[in-house]
Amino acid sequence: MKNKIQVLLVDDHAVVRAGFKLLLTAATPNIEIIAEADRGELAVQLYQTHQPDIVVIDLSMPGIGGLETIKRITQRDETANILVFSVHDEQVYIHRALNAGAKGYITKNSAPNILPEAIDSILQGHIYIEQGLIKENTGQSSAHNYQQIIADFSVREFDIFRLLAKGLTAHKIADELCLGYKTVANYVTQIKKKLYVSNVTELAHIALIQGVMKH
Repeated sequence: MKNKIQVLLVDDHAVVRAGFKLLLTAATPNIEIIAEADRGELAVQLYQTHQPDIVVIDLSMPGIGGLETIKRITQRDETANILVFSVHDEQVYIHRALNAGAKGYITKNSAPNILPEAIDSILQGHIYIEQGLIKENTGQSSAHNYQQIIADFSVREFDIFRLLAKGLTAHKIADELCLGYKTVANYVTQIKKKLYVSNVTELAHIALIQGVMKH
C-alpha cells in the first residue's frame, strides 16, 4: 500500500509548478509530487507511466491544452482523479472542464488551504468546486430546469440520483438499496436522460448546484 498521495503536476510554467510543490508538500506531508509536465501530451504519457492518485492541471497550455488533456486521460482511465487549478473563474471553463472529466475545479486565487482540501475531497470520491464559483444557472436553459426535474423524481429515482452524486457505482447502489443491478442500471439511464447529461460527473455537478450534495 502506498503511504503517500502521488500527484502529477501539469503547468507550462516552471515557477508555478515550484509554487504548487511548496504549497502541497508544506501543507500536507503525505503528498508526494511524483512527476511534472509542461504540456498536455507529456502529461498523458506520464499518467500512463506513473498512474498517480490525482492530477493537478492548468487549462492554458501550449499544444493540446488542458481540456483535451483531461479528455484523453479520462478516455484511457475513467477512474482518473483530475483537479483543475486555473486562473479562469468563468462558468464556461468550469462546465467544460467537468464535461471533459475533471472531478474538481479551483482557481489560482484561492486560499492556500483550498488545494490540499480539494485533493482530499476528490480522493474521497467527491466532486469539488471552489466555493463561490458555482452559479445557480450554470449550464441551464429553459429546457433544463434541473430543480423541477429533480422535484419530479420518484422516491427511488431520487435515492439513486443522490447515491450516484456521492460517487457510488451502479453495483454498489444495487447492494445499498437491495435492488438488482439491471434495475439500477435502468434507473441510471432514465435519470441521465431526464437531466440531459451523459456522465456521472455532470450529474454530480447538478447535484452540487442544486444543494443535493455538499463539497
